[in-house]
Amino acid sequence: MSPDAALNALRAAGAARVDPVHFRTIEALARRAAAHDGPVRAVLDDKLASLLAACEARLSQPQATAGDDARHSPGAAALTELLGHIARQSSPTGFNAAPARSTAAPSAPPELKALGQVRQTWSRLNAARQLAQAQALVPDNAGPLNSHQLVHQSLKLMHALSPDYLERFMAHVDTLSWLERLNSAKPAASRRS
Repeated sequence: MSPDAALNALRAAGAARVDPVHFRTIEALARRAAAHDGPVRAVLDDKLASLLAACEARLSQPQATAGDDARHSPGAAALTELLGHIARQSSPTGFNAAPARSTAAPSAPPELKALGQVRQTWSRLNAARQLAQAQALVPDNAGPLNSHQLVHQSLKLMHALSPDYLERFMAHVDTLSWLERLNSAKPAASRRS
């Protein structure tokens, strides 16, 4: 089979979605090999054949799923639940102060730029909402060493100096509080062991 035919077969099999970096490397090497003749072409063709064979081998291997990992490792169910919670929180309908990151599988289409902007806007609104909630918890006659007053002043300074850091900080606090609730839900006997 010619390198072009093998490349087209891999493209049709979805190699660009499974391993996009290696597939682009193979495409670039095929273009480079086509531009040369003689011994250089032979060396590039050999390299291309080995890369094509490796890519075909990767495509033929079964892909592991998250469900497989959850069944085989202890405590993975809690991690799977946490990851689901984080995914729900990072959706536009959830509350998340984390910056937009693509956690999609490699086979998923690329995320729209507008979706990232919506997530950032939602994240800023959520941080502002949480800051307002923190203000509501501060007593009216709080002294200078009142813990609620000190935390709120810290959050206000963080918001003034670096709103992005405040968003990340709030996301971390949300995750830690979720983990604390998860840990407190376990029976006391399992925590001792």
